[in-house]
Amino acid sequence: MAEAPPTQSRRNNMAAIRSRDTNPEMTVRSTLHAAGWRYRLHTPHLPGRPDLTFPRYRTAVFVHGCFWHAHDCRYFKWPQARAEFWKQKLTANVERDRTVRSDLLGQDWRVVTIWECALRSGNWQPEDIPAFFDMWRGWMSGTFRSADLSMYGVTFCK
Repeated sequence: MAEAPPTQSRRNNMAAIRSRDTNPEMTVRSTLHAAGWRYRLHTPHLPGRPDLTFPRYRTAVFVHGCFWHAHDCRYFKWPQARAEFWKQKLTANVERDRTVRSDLLGQDWRVVTIWECALRSGNWQPEDIPAFFDMWRGWMSGTFRSADLSMYGVTFCK
């Protein structure tokens, strides 16, 4: 049986979801700016148009929503309605994230992903983010090329 088309209210809700200037992104941006960090927004010449870039440090920052990027945390659940559609869409998002990260690393950029759950879980407060970036600055000459900041803590990758 074919599914009924979405109602107008559902259509309006989905149309209101932004891909830029989301609450988690604005929290990260305002906190870093207040701590003296300066960055560029949505740099068009880089793969994936990172949310923030620090050209001096060749670092790209993505602020990912746990639902839209299928993060394995308590804030993500597979939707029950239109399950096949969402499975394809979210799986494609995850695959695109992998490709973008790989492309950036291949261009000698460092990649930081800050997950929405890091800000929502209470483990990380907005005022902790500048300290994380101060640590990151210290590791710039090290072997770590990417990091994930989530409710589970910080994960560094070579």
